[in-house]
Amino acid sequence: MRDRLVVPMPADRLQGWLATIAVALIAGVWRFWHVNRPRGIIFDETYYTVDARDLLQNGVEHNRGYLFTVHPPLGKWMIAFSEWIFGFEDANGVRQGSPELGWRVASAVAGTVAVLLLARAARRMFRSTLLGCVAGLLLALDGLEFVLSRTGILDIFLMAWIVAALACLVVDRDDGRRRLADRLDAGPDPGDGPGPWVLVRPWRLAAGACLGAACATKWSGLYDIGAFLVLAYLWDVGARRTAGIRRPWLAALRRDSPILAVGFIVAPIVVYTASWTGWFLSPDGYDRHAKGSGIFGTLHSWIFYQSEQLDFHRHLTAGHPYRSSPFSWLVLGRPISFYYQSVPSGQAGCKSQNGCASEVLAIGTPAIWWVGLVALAACLVLWIGRRDWRAGLVVIGFLFSWVPWVAQPGRTMFLFYALPLLPFLVLGLTTVAQLVLGPREASERRRTVGGIAVGAYLLIVVANFVFLYPILAAEVIPLSSWQDRMWFPGWI
Repeated sequence: MRDRLVVPMPADRLQGWLATIAVALIAGVWRFWHVNRPRGIIFDETYYTVDARDLLQNGVEHNRGYLFTVHPPLGKWMIAFSEWIFGFEDANGVRQGSPELGWRVASAVAGTVAVLLLARAARRMFRSTLLGCVAGLLLALDGLEFVLSRTGILDIFLMAWIVAALACLVVDRDDGRRRLADRLDAGPDPGDGPGPWVLVRPWRLAAGACLGAACATKWSGLYDIGAFLVLAYLWDVGARRTAGIRRPWLAALRRDSPILAVGFIVAPIVVYTASWTGWFLSPDGYDRHAKGSGIFGTLHSWIFYQSEQLDFHRHLTAGHPYRSSPFSWLVLGRPISFYYQSVPSGQAGCKSQNGCASEVLAIGTPAIWWVGLVALAACLVLWIGRRDWRAGLVVIGFLFSWVPWVAQPGRTMFLFYALPLLPFLVLGLTTVAQLVLGPREASERRRTVGGIAVGAYLLIVVANFVFLYPILAAEVIPLSSWQDRMWFPGWI
């Protein structure tokens, strides 16, 4: 039964760890190199660096009266920990330590860890160290992930927690099937029954906890809770079908729904609520006494505060020059300039007579996003035609992360909201790479041609990222070189 339910992992365990860690280290070097450039606060760092400092000093975002705090605290706690180590700007604008490192190092760590986790998850999904490294490298080479890994805002933490949940869920799929096989081998034939209970699912609980942490960073993590709950149920159905249990849909509902509820409802709620501990313990939090004091008054005030945050997000329709629609995200139609400075000739290393430019443009790598859309369509065909669970993960994860934004056409949105889509696009590309490489039993010529094709695509991605790097990392380049990288009017 275990042979039927659990596909063996690759035998190169040590080499697998070394290879995926090497990919993460490469990503880390890119992200930490000159992470303190540009100096000063850029884009929305103006909000989160101050909130993080308040958390560090007061345990809660200080109620400044004029500023409504609209996001949960966990991501800001992560920035605060970094500021505690490296430095920050105090309320009077006095620099303590190295403030840029303080509010950006945590992001660089999160972006690097996400690369490692996705590489490990892909290795397990495809039972291939090579494909795991392909997935990790693609994530490492994306411009949007790179920029947000070097900026002190929340979205990189949101994506990192989602990737962590994905990795845990993929491990849970194997672990749950192994436990089901052991129970079936040890017990009587279930006959027409639903089969045994499998209630010990530590990796499922870990996935739920990571999703709770994602929601405790930004509320859009809720979308992925729905995706992962659906995926977990479908995988439970598949496991019971493979085990020969009749009516697997009903069987999974009867036997696996309790741990589904605990993993994807209870665990996220516990983690999300725990992230507000500083607000509960401090008298200075926003709306802390809006509905009275005492246990019930505090709880009522907290719920009221959550409703105010929800109301803010539902009615956020303000105009903005970098506002974009979810459809334009897919083609990188309107990236966001986090930082731009014109540099006159002779200053800051500018040698061009026509002047130079220095910019941080939050944009994905086109060779990943544009080709990723084709891979997404291929995964839809694979999921429907072959019932490939990996393709199903890509499609469901992507749609649950994207469609809710499409359903809010009037809301003010930006391209960096699309970052949680990226891991699923990368896994879609990895799925197609597996098809191109061919099965292990394919002819040597087939494998060679497939390897050349996948290698050529990776070289294109590397070249695309290197070409964009100067406008991702605020390098000073001639104005003509900057213009060469503005492929479309919407990128300016």
